[in-house]
Amino acid sequence: MLTRRHFIATSAVLFSAPISNPVFANSWPTASQKAAWDAQVTPANFDLETSNPWGLQPRFMPRRVEARSGLKPGDIHVDAVARYLYHIEEGGTAMRYGVAIARGNLYEPGTYSIRRKVEWPHWTPTKSMIERDPAAYSQFANGQEPGPDNALGSRAIYLFVGERDTYLRIHGTPSPRSIGGRASSGCVRMVMAHINELYPRVTIGSTAFLYSAEDSVTARG
Repeated sequence: MLTRRHFIATSAVLFSAPISNPVFANSWPTASQKAAWDAQVTPANFDLETSNPWGLQPRFMPRRVEARSGLKPGDIHVDAVARYLYHIEEGGTAMRYGVAIARGNLYEPGTYSIRRKVEWPHWTPTKSMIERDPAAYSQFANGQEPGPDNALGSRAIYLFVGERDTYLRIHGTPSPRSIGGRASSGCVRMVMAHINELYPRVTIGSTAFLYSAEDSVTARG
């Protein structure tokens, strides 16, 4: 069980996508295509902590905060209540990002291993997603090609339990206004420009802790 003592204390203000599996296609975007898409989803003169063309609430903007002692650098912690993702850094700090989590009971707290990362991934809805909402997902039953409109956005970090792919992801989203809400079918969503900055800092083999609403810790005022 993940409990409060594991989590992060900060000085922030108090309170304020889809489950998917990879398609192994025959072709992938070229480096130049990826660069062009990255430029498309990144604001001009982008500054991680201040650029906000998406109209995010200020508290969901990325911010470097103090991390509780004993947390392992490189690991990720997701607070389901405050809608924050923390990436633990060396030296007692963490980078905090606003996220969206899953709707209703589709959010799956737990401890996961990061076993795969992909830039501009393909996406295919799971069978259960199609059955639950065929109007939204059946058109993508054979997969959705990479690009700025792809449900996984610009980057995807794949969560495993042991050798098993859970089909849970931390990923970019083409719907940045969902940040701060409960919007996905299981995954943790981030603004694409934000996950692009986080992505190279995340190492394969690190751990992602997704806390339940009961065990999450909101920031102290």
